This record gives sequence, structure tokens and C-alpha cells, in this order.
Amino acid sequence: MRVFIIAGEPSGDRLGAALMAGLKELQPDITFDGIGGEGMQAQGLISRFPMKELSVMGIAEILPKYRALKARIRETAEQVVSTAPDVMITIDSPDFSLRVARLVKEASQIRTVHYVAPTVWAWRPGRAAKMARYIDHVLALFPFEPPLMTREGMECDFVGHPVVAEPQATSDAAEAFRNAHGLENAPLALVLPGSRSGEVARLGDVFGQALAQLRASHTGLRIVVPAAAAVAAQVCEATRSWPEGTIVLDPRGRSVEEAAAEKRAAFRAADVALAASGTVSLELAAARTPMVIAYRMHWLSFRLIKWMALVDTVTLVNLVSETRVVPDFLGPDCTAEKIAGGMRAVLADPGAQIKAMELTMQRLGEGGEPPGLRAARAVLARLQA
Repeated sequence: MRVFIIAGEPSGDRLGAALMAGLKELQPDITFDGIGGEGMQAQGLISRFPMKELSVMGIAEILPKYRALKARIRETAEQVVSTAPDVMITIDSPDFSLRVARLVKEASQIRTVHYVAPTVWAWRPGRAAKMARYIDHVLALFPFEPPLMTREGMECDFVGHPVVAEPQATSDAAEAFRNAHGLENAPLALVLPGSRSGEVARLGDVFGQALAQLRASHTGLRIVVPAAAAVAAQVCEATRSWPEGTIVLDPRGRSVEEAAAEKRAAFRAADVALAASGTVSLELAAARTPMVIAYRMHWLSFRLIKWMALVDTVTLVNLVSETRVVPDFLGPDCTAEKIAGGMRAVLADPGAQIKAMELTMQRLGEGGEPPGLRAARAVLARLQA
């Protein structure tokens, strides 16, 4: 069995790696082709080109790279059609993935699967109907999504989110992390400024200012920043102006396993997290780390998305738990004063968030079969039907 699989950003790479592992377990003779990052490459993929070329977010941010992205879309679709795999699986990154799927369907009858349903419950509800023209099967991360897809004519299976199956650090590992970095019993803030260069550039200064304000009211506060490999140098530079003693966990020159274990220990050791909006909120929920979410993007992208939004929060824990206990500060609200105030409130009373995180993980399948394996079963079952 031959699979052409495409991911365009780190969160998609993690989904793809888990799915590939599941497919290999169920179909040992499987081979992969496509585009992916470190996780997918560890499962045997030789990426056609660096995945980071596709890690662009926001309407205004995409425009300067539009011609290069358009060329990659055409090139990738041609590769899929020429190699004629049994199935093409695209993962998230709809601006790239779904355009590739459209071209593939126009030129062939290759079966198309898209992993991560479009957030039609959040904005642009018409996307599902449009997508149904060239996507045969959707793998949904959230239990409320399948009816939204099937009513437009696509097959859809809820497979859960791989975050519920990821390993978590023990209390001993968290204590060892604190001891190794001289943190002892100090209040600890975990900071995650994003995995894209643009995110770090937009959030670095405001995050640093917010942390300085928080430290003024929380004597002895320590700060730990697990940097994504792709932006590690940029994070190291951005944090030079942050409060003294900020610790950057730089994964460069270390094994993937070692860096991941240290990151997990930091999550478990932290008292509060400040993170860029995205999938990381589910990682924090899995670790039961109380959080504040903040995000800035180009003003035009923010205004357009806000105008089209159908929900009042972008934070997945809030949406899945049907609460609003995680503060999120977006666009004009992403200020040092508001972020610091939100972190103070969470530190003072994290109980409501802990309950919401428990509920979120339960609804996403924590304790059940690994979602990557569930996704693999769904792909194979529909393909063989």
C-alpha cells in the first residue's frame, strides 16, 4: 500500500507521525511519500521539500509568499498524480492542502483524506460544502464535528486528538527539572511564544513586558521557555531583554527524545503558562498546566478573521469543555497589562481550569485507543469498504 501524505506545520507533523505509526502497525507493507517534518521523517517519510516552507499563517502574511506557495501547490499535485498512490492524506494547513486536493481530483480519481476538519463551527461555515467537491473522507479531532461534514456528503470519523496519548512527565521528573535548573520552590512561568518566526517576532516583546510586570507582583518568579527547533535562535535572541534569569530550553544539538522529555518535565513543573494561540493549549491541558493564551497577527488578518468569527474564543480548552475559563488576549487585547493580569488571576485560583482540562481530555478520548491508531483504522476501513 502506498500513501502520499502532506503536513505543513509542526502540529500537523505530530498528527501525521501518529497516523503513520498507526498505519505501519496495521499495514506493515505500507510505504510513504510526501511532505512533513521531523516527526513524520522519523516514521520513514523522505520529505519532498522542507515543511517549513509551508508554515505561514494569516492572510496578510501569506501574500508576500503567494507565488512561491502556488508553485509548490502545483508541483505537489503533479507529484501525487504521477505517482498514483492508493490514497492521499492531507493534514490541516488548508490553504495549501485543500488546493493540492482540488488539483489532484481534477486530474485523477485518487482517494483523498483530510485530517483535521475545517473549523466551520468557528468561522466560514461554507468551507465544508466547498471541500466536499474534492475530499472523500475527513478525520475529525473533536466529537462534535462529524455531523457537520457528513451532511455535506463526505465520510467522517471522530478519531480524537493525539495529544491524549502523548507521554506525560511524572512528579519526580518535574522535581528533577526544577533541581537541575536551580528553581527549587520558586513560582514558575512556562512561556511558549510559538513555532513560527512571525509569531516569535510579534509576541516576543509583549510577552517579555508582561512577564516583567508579573515578576513585580510575584517575587522570585522564574521563567522557562521551551523553544521550537525551527525558531530556537530567534527565541534566544528575543528573550535577551526578558527578566533576568529566563531559561531557554534550546533543542538544537540534542536528540528529539531528550528535548521532548525536558519539555514535558517543564510543563509538569510549571505553575502557569503563557502561550501563543494554537494546539499547544491542548498540550498544556494534557499536562494539567493552567494557562493564559495570547496572540497577535497582522491587523488586516485579525480584522477579517474577527469579522467572520462564529465563536467568542479561539482556545480549544474553552471550546471542548464548553467553558470560558482560559483567558485569551487576541489582537488589540494582546497587551502586557492584560496578559499579566490574566496570569495573576490564574495563579491565584487555577481550580476551574483544572476541571475544564480534565473534561477536555475526557472528551478527546484520554484513556482509550491512541488516536493515531484510531485514525489509521478509519483510513483503512473506508479505503477497503
